[in-house]
Amino acid sequence: MKKITFSFLFLFSMMTAFAQDYKVVDDGSSIKFKLKNFGFNTGGTFSGLQGNIHFEENDPATASFDVSIDANSVNTGIDMRDNHLREEDYFDVKKYPRIHFVSTNVKSTSKQGSFIISGKLTIKDVTKDISFPFTVVQSNADYVFQGEFKINRKDFHVGGSSTVSDNVTITLTVVAKK
Repeated sequence: MKKITFSFLFLFSMMTAFAQDYKVVDDGSSIKFKLKNFGFNTGGTFSGLQGNIHFEENDPATASFDVSIDANSVNTGIDMRDNHLREEDYFDVKKYPRIHFVSTNVKSTSKQGSFIISGKLTIKDVTKDISFPFTVVQSNADYVFQGEFKINRKDFHVGGSSTVSDNVTITLTVVAKK
């Protein structure tokens, strides 16, 4: 019985030792968005990235991503516009301070280092299922995840202006450290 208990504890500790758990870091990461306003390309960034990632490149089915950004950090380079985006009709940052993504599934593709992630994106009071491709580059013991996806801002009750395009492209570079 002692041998079985010892074997079980040894196996469990080995699995834990090889688990690939990472902390998302804001430094070096970037969250960019772009859309059209009055027909012209415009965009901005978010910061305040936080979260946890469990990732093993050879076993993507076990991956999990739980990541959020500070909605108040929206930055278009124009203070007046940024303040307007923080208000109730856009991000309503007083009531909904974080934009949150939780993965539900990760699959590898035929291309090395390329994956498809599915999950739930929550902006304000709306949660929607999204999927998008991403790539992974290992840097020493850390990872850099990059991806891009499009959403319809009105699906998330963000803004109402008819001069702003409904479709927003989000480009991610997420640095995750052990």
